[in-house]
Amino acid sequence: MKRVLLVIAALLSLTVLLAACKKSGDTISTPTAESTPATVEATPAPTELPPYEANVLTGEPKGADYPEGQRITAVMVNNIVAARPQRGLSKADILFEIKVEGGITRFMPVFTDYKTVGEVGPVRSGRDQFFRLILPWQALYVHEGQSVVMQQYAIDYDYGKLNNNDGANGYRDYGRVNWAGKSYNAGSLALEHTMYTNADNIANYISSQNVDMNRTYNSTFFNFVDYRLGTTRDLSNSLDSAYSDKYGPVVSDGQYIEIEHSQSYKTRFIYDESTNEYKMQQNYSDGQWRDTVDEAADNKVLTFPNVIVLYTDIHTYPGHEKTDLQYVEYAWGGIGYYCYGGKCEKIYWQKGTPLEALRLYYLNEDGTCSDTPLEVNTGKSYVAVTDVDFAGNFVHSTLDGVNLSTATTQTYEKSYVEDDAKAGETLGSSTDDLTAAATGSGEAETVTKAPAEEQAPAEEQAPAEEQAPAEEQAPAEEQAPAEESAPASEQAPDQQENTENAEGSQG
Repeated sequence: MKRVLLVIAALLSLTVLLAACKKSGDTISTPTAESTPATVEATPAPTELPPYEANVLTGEPKGADYPEGQRITAVMVNNIVAARPQRGLSKADILFEIKVEGGITRFMPVFTDYKTVGEVGPVRSGRDQFFRLILPWQALYVHEGQSVVMQQYAIDYDYGKLNNNDGANGYRDYGRVNWAGKSYNAGSLALEHTMYTNADNIANYISSQNVDMNRTYNSTFFNFVDYRLGTTRDLSNSLDSAYSDKYGPVVSDGQYIEIEHSQSYKTRFIYDESTNEYKMQQNYSDGQWRDTVDEAADNKVLTFPNVIVLYTDIHTYPGHEKTDLQYVEYAWGGIGYYCYGGKCEKIYWQKGTPLEALRLYYLNEDGTCSDTPLEVNTGKSYVAVTDVDFAGNFVHSTLDGVNLSTATTQTYEKSYVEDDAKAGETLGSSTDDLTAAATGSGEAETVTKAPAEEQAPAEEQAPAEEQAPAEEQAPAEEQAPAEESAPASEQAPDQQENTENAEGSQG
């Protein structure tokens, strides 16, 4: 009997095989012998997961003190070299860095809970390229001053008291000393590098102005790996890890990352396998890399498990050439990189209208945007939105052969007039009209190579493609960029002369 059953089982297996390989016109005979149906053991029901309750900015599980139903908070922080080191950046759950006027960049730390911000600054003015990233999330936006375009966005989107324009009643630290030993009290540091705010200031502003901080989020900022599964996504085994394009594998080395924002502003990250995080550094006006630290946290070095770089067209808004006010194109989407665990994965990003959230996607095998949302590992993230003109200068490699002590680009800032909107000032048109005029209006602005007669002698010269034009560059130890001069209303008496012709402070 046992042998009969074995024969029947063999025939059944052959039937399945033939059915799988069947072509048109094939016929399959079915055994007619009686057989006892095989006993099939029931598959255990999957363990039911608890409800998904993740931190909106990090994807990590909410703790007991999570501010349920509360808006997130974003603060604009100065990143001109004279403003360093900053305070409060280590507490950010997401840190954005984007180019603004004069080739400089600015930071926007975003916090889950304003009560835990501590001290943050120097606070600087608002810009729409940052605001449009948090607009879908209706965050509290704290800054000191704002461009006329930013002010128009706040009007068009009825942002009201969620758009705070005085650093949440911020305060001046006149005695703060920057990395180069300069201070306002010593007469060597401009006033705009002295504005700070803290958790108490923000809480008092919310309370005194009756700001509605209630907000329920139905999704997280990124499509995070589900913390309930207890897994981490290994980029080496990613969905697109087998793909390549004309530039090489979609997933490749990323222990060393170097991002060029403009001709002179760079940020780099160095992967530490022991912590599975990237250490952040920036270049300085003396041509050196230095750790990006949080002065309010005992000079703690900023580290992130997630580094995200998004490339797009960035150029001056038409009609705002005098102030070099930068337009960042979010409507088209583009190529970017997601770096984690010492690997970098080429990705595609989309945003669309100001009210649409930023979205990240895997690439298809042909290099196009797939329909599959990218999974970002849980934890803090650094996000750079970067000029596509510098995409070819993006570096991601192993640490082998990288000389981390080598001098880099000498940082400088182009002159521009401060764009700080007066109360009630408008563009005279909607931001939709302005965006329509700015979209496709020109190439992303870059600073071209300085003419030979303006360059320093070869033995003193930075690489030609990174060198400032001579009329914009001074020796590092003597240079005080024009955009560091404070507005006349804020300057000390001995600094106020010639302010009517001064080219403005960094807004």
